[in-house]
Amino acid sequence: MKRILFLLLLAASASAQSYQPAPENLEARKWFQDARYGLFIHWGVYSILGDGEWVMNNQNITVPVYEKLPRFFNPTAFDAKKWVQVAKSAGMKYITITSKHHDGFAMWHSKVSKYNIVDATPYGKDVLKALADECEKEGIKLFFYHSHLDWHSPDYFPRGKTGRNLGRPESGDFDKYLQYMDAQLTELLSGQYGKIAGIWFDGWWDQAVDEHEKNERKTNIDWKLRRTYDLIHKLQPAALIGNNHHVTPFEGEDFQMFERDLPGQNQFGYNTSTISQLPLETCETLNGAWGFELKDQRYKSPEQIVRYLVNAAGRNANLLLNVGPMPNGEIQPEFVERLAAAGKWLQANGETIYGTRGGIVPPQDWGVSTRKGDGLHYFHILKKPATSYLFIPNVTAKIGSIQTYEGKKPLKFKQQPEGLFVYLDGISTDNWDTILEVRTK
Repeated sequence: MKRILFLLLLAASASAQSYQPAPENLEARKWFQDARYGLFIHWGVYSILGDGEWVMNNQNITVPVYEKLPRFFNPTAFDAKKWVQVAKSAGMKYITITSKHHDGFAMWHSKVSKYNIVDATPYGKDVLKALADECEKEGIKLFFYHSHLDWHSPDYFPRGKTGRNLGRPESGDFDKYLQYMDAQLTELLSGQYGKIAGIWFDGWWDQAVDEHEKNERKTNIDWKLRRTYDLIHKLQPAALIGNNHHVTPFEGEDFQMFERDLPGQNQFGYNTSTISQLPLETCETLNGAWGFELKDQRYKSPEQIVRYLVNAAGRNANLLLNVGPMPNGEIQPEFVERLAAAGKWLQANGETIYGTRGGIVPPQDWGVSTRKGDGLHYFHILKKPATSYLFIPNVTAKIGSIQTYEGKKPLKFKQQPEGLFVYLDGISTDNWDTILEVRTK
């Protein structure tokens, strides 16, 4: 505990200064952008009830009743190797898993709370440790999702708009709670789980939305973000910090995330319209839910997965695609099959996604573009044009050549002041993604 207090003091001192990313952090940001594709995993004792990760709040299950759930959590079918292989066969480069969700239950052997998978369940094993070891072995980087919100802690106070009927006392010491959160983060980042790629924060759902700023959440709660962020960067300088708060990124954050929408879109009403210069990531579910939902059959097809990934890459963003494993520790076959099918597409076309940035052509009605370096570009045609040619306005870069990515068939084109005409006569289009390889002079 002395070490934790010492680190907190160091972080408090550093927070008065402007955040300057360490060289290894900047290198990690580049890796992150190059990776482009990750596996999101929502899994915890809530999986037992088969009604999503918000079941405690949605069903108004009080803390004493919810505390019975860990006694039934015995995921004997959990196999870290299988999970990592699912990600690898899908073409994913990193995994982000829930270390602690809003229910406050720790999925590792926490020393500051007995409310954890080792001490409170018959399973009695540290799944994060097993996953971290397997990720290290297979070259997959590991992020931890960590909730700011905590429906279990009596010190998480004052109450917001969630978790109001869970039987918690109407008092609490919020700073004590934040110190507890930092102590648990210190456990996760102090070395026993190896090099952690980053922390994915979530949990500002209690804060009201300002009527005058529809896309901005009030930030009147002092989360002491810089104290926490500086602590994380002190423990592991390369670790990337993102926060799903849906507002403009704060100092100390290393990437910006968008929930269930592509950058610049706000169909679900969660996201700010501000797109920062930080690396970007969009997260989405493979079916309709984050945590395991027994009745949810809304599975996305491999085609939908690929097209979402391409659309994200064309907007200079990663895709973090979520699965909610079953309470026994298995990832549903429906998920595995679809991820593997999308992975086969990446085996053939991954060069146009991995290591790319947003292209010279902004997103169009017909699709997007990606680029590698300054001279190599890919046009991803996701919607077949109504004409026999593709017209792209305002292309100022001088085009040298255009060919199909598959088969390398040269295509005729004409570049004029109003834009670029690419003639598609004689080529077959792909329903998933027709890719053109473009070189500029």
